[in-house]
Amino acid sequence: MAGPRTASYPPRHSGELGVSLKILIVDDSAHIRRLLRFFIERRTDWQVCGEAENGKVGVEKVAELHPHAVILDLSMPVMNGLEAAREIARIAPHVPIVMFTMHTSEQLRKEAQAAGIKEVISKTDTIADHLIVSLQNLCAPLRSAAARS
Repeated sequence: MAGPRTASYPPRHSGELGVSLKILIVDDSAHIRRLLRFFIERRTDWQVCGEAENGKVGVEKVAELHPHAVILDLSMPVMNGLEAAREIARIAPHVPIVMFTMHTSEQLRKEAQAAGIKEVISKTDTIADHLIVSLQNLCAPLRSAAARS
């Protein structure tokens, strides 16, 4: 078990159930990664445990960092989001994956679900209204399990 946490300012806490979620962001746009990191770390008690610029690096980081959830883009070089999701679902089936993309359609939603992605969210939606709420809902079982232990 880790030792006591040091105080920080502003105070950071791990939420009412004691679990601070670790999020991995996988997107080929450094700007999007910075924006998501800023938003997540300023508006929640979660931490971004890592970033990746393509699906292949994202899969490697899932194995290395053991995030609680992954935010994944669709269109990326080397390995796209669907390919990466299939591999992440294979090596870490308990980790929820949310696809955050410009390309949304019913066909993509079906392909994403088949690849192990729990939800597809448009980058044109507001982060607070959709992405954060989706991650909260998808990670609720983790927080419940932590509360029972």
